[in-house]
Amino acid sequence: MTDGADGFFAALDELARTSEVIVDRRAGTAHPRFPRAVYPLDYGHLVGTTSGDGQGIDVFIGTATGSGVVAVLLTADATKRDAEIKVLLDCTEDELERARAFLCDVLGIGGHLVPRRR
Repeated sequence: MTDGADGFFAALDELARTSEVIVDRRAGTAHPRFPRAVYPLDYGHLVGTTSGDGQGIDVFIGTATGSGVVAVLLTADATKRDAEIKVLLDCTEDELERARAFLCDVLGIGGHLVPRRR
């Protein structure tokens, strides 16, 4: 197995490739608790995986079909008292920034974007 960032993203590739992706919220729909917060991209989770909150690993899905895992957002939510990752699948550079801004600027969750180096 590859070490470091290469190994991390290779493991995420495998999880994404072998998991069903369920879209819980389509782009343009409102957040269930914050109606003014509108999802900029499709948002869902990987079935059969577990994230920091005990649910499936969260994913934002963009329009660059076939790009795979292009980045992760590391999040820390002081209100919920949790930290987790959000996987960004098939996202363009603009979509990466829109997902980051949605979490950080709109929802107020601390987040750090980690793009994949290719």
